[in-house]
Parts: sequence; structure tokens; C-alpha cells
Amino acid sequence: MKSIAYHILDIAQNAIQAKGTEVEVFIEEFDSNGTLRIIITDNGKGMTKDQAEHASDPYFTSRHTRKVGMGLPLLRQNAERTGGDFELESEVGKGTSVKALFVKDNIDCPSKGDIAGTIHQLITSNSTIDFNFCYNKNGNKFELNTKELKEVLDGTPLYQKEISGYIREMIEENLKDIQATDDFSYKT
Repeated sequence: MKSIAYHILDIAQNAIQAKGTEVEVFIEEFDSNGTLRIIITDNGKGMTKDQAEHASDPYFTSRHTRKVGMGLPLLRQNAERTGGDFELESEVGKGTSVKALFVKDNIDCPSKGDIAGTIHQLITSNSTIDFNFCYNKNGNKFELNTKELKEVLDGTPLYQKEISGYIREMIEENLKDIQATDDFSYKT
């Protein structure tokens, strides 16, 4: 995959297909140690111990519609190629957690890609799923919880044009603000 945003989209879609009703996407980026970690957790059906052990094998999939599953193997490969690591934890009936650590200055580290667009797409395309998105860069955080957003909007669908546009703008502006604050703090 060409970007971390694509990895997030792929793993979050896996969570939704695994009947997850709550999906958490955390991104932690620290310049002090040059790392970027993504953590995606769901409350879906989970995997057996055997399935979890083989999940990063490209020729293993639990789906019946195809014979290969490339999302987890590619994520693992891309993280490890940077000198980072990969971890998958799962329990049947409780859900799955996928963690990948990337070393940012490694030549093999994929770009971040369109994180705002990816999160926006996940939220507005899956209105029955509750998403919690958190981006933390050097201690500057932005968090968006769709369960809280749905309560404030009192039933107005998140995919409604005006609401969808607002969500996209809110994510983009907050991620830009984090970057600007971070850039300023390093210059002073």
C-alpha cells in the first residue's frame, strides 16, 4: 500500500466486516523518537488463536469470496521494513486490535496520505458504526467520537451533505492546527 491512510482504511474495513459496531483509530506520531504508530481496535467477532497467528500470512483468509488476504500482511511488511513492528491481538466474541509502528525517517516508510479523507470516508459511509478517531502528534491531540457527534446532531445522518462537509472540514482543520502548533513549538 502506498500510504498509511490506505492501511487504515483497509484494516478499519476489516473491522466493519467482522461485525464491529465500534471502531477506534488512534494515530500517535512522535518526532522525539521518529515514530508513527497506528492502532485500530474493534469490538467485532474476533479471531481464534489459530486465525490470529496466521492472519499476517498472505495466503490465509477467513473470507469465502477470495483465497488471499493482503491487508494485514502488507501492513506488517511495511511496518517491519522501516525497522518498526506489528502486533495483532484478538479474542473471539470480543474483537481485534491491530498495532503497527513505523520509523518515519526510514526510506521505506510510506507517506501518511490523506488521513482526513480516509477518516471522513469511514465515518460517512458507515453510519451505523461508532468511530473514535484520535490523532496525537507530540502531545497535541485531536479526537472525534461519532457517538457523541450523533447525540449532538439528534439523529441527523452523518452522511447528509452539510454534515458530511462539516465533518471533513473539522478533521482537516484540526489536523492542520496540530501540524502548525507542532511546527511553531519546534521553531521557538
